[in-house]
Formats: sequence, C-alpha cells, structure tokens
Amino acid sequence: MIKDKNVIMVVDPGMLENQDILVDALREDGLSVKDVNIICITHGHMDHYRNIGMFPVAKSLDHGGLYFGNRAVDWEEQFTKNIRIVRTPGHSYDGITLFVKTDKGIIAVCGDVFWRENFPTDDPYASDKEKLGESRKKVLEIADWVIPGHGGMFKVIK
Repeated sequence: MIKDKNVIMVVDPGMLENQDILVDALREDGLSVKDVNIICITHGHMDHYRNIGMFPVAKSLDHGGLYFGNRAVDWEEQFTKNIRIVRTPGHSYDGITLFVKTDKGIIAVCGDVFWRENFPTDDPYASDKEKLGESRKKVLEIADWVIPGHGGMFKVIK
C-alpha cells in the first residue's frame, strides 16, 4: 500500500488464496477496503489484477488512464508530490512503474519488470525483450529499492 497525503493506493491486488489476506493487511493499518481510493495495476496480467473488484469506491489507475465512474482521464507523470508514474514496457506492452519518494529513498513498485531479487535476465513471458531491458535499466537508475512483482523488496546496488 502507498500513502501520500490524501492518496491511499493498493498496487496489484493480484490473485490470493483468500481475500481476507488483503483485508487483514489493511486492517493492521487501521483501514478497510472502502478507505482505498486508488487501485493501480502495473500491467494487464490476471495474477496482478484479479482482485480489483474488492475496492468498489476506488479509482483505477493503469497505463491507459485514471478511471472512475464511467469516465477516464489521463494521468500526469508526477501523479502526486511523492509518486511518479513511468511507462516501463517489455514484460508486457502496458507496463508502468511507480517511483515513490520515501525517507528510505526512492522505491520502485514495478510489477514484473523484475519478478524478484536476483531476477532472471531472460523473461520467458516478455512481450518485447529489448524494451524490457531498457525498462529494467531505467528502474535501476532511478530507484534505491525495488518491490518486484513476485518477491520481497530489495536494495538496488549502485
């Protein structure tokens, strides 16, 4: 979850054995699904967006825009003071990464640009391996930490 002033965002609510896992995690922060006002999908693979419907009042953010009600608007790259959105295609054509400024440094929430720490250089599911390489380079240049799509956060060694 990402908080920045009035933004409470869940990124890639994914596929879970039980949705209570996510509900309980929010409850630990004193929140409920109704408090979440933005759901971000880093790319359009089911394992990242299956549970988006858990958040009926949240706006949805993906590569195509910010969706609410029956409308959509373009998002600005500098989404908030501390959240920057950058297009990072390669694993899929529609990839985006959130760069979040924190007191630990800049954290990249990047979906499957990286699957985990010690990521494989050859992503067998990549839609465009050249663009994926460019996106990985961009993430590593900007971020101090990476939250990958399928593993724990890791520090970028520069």
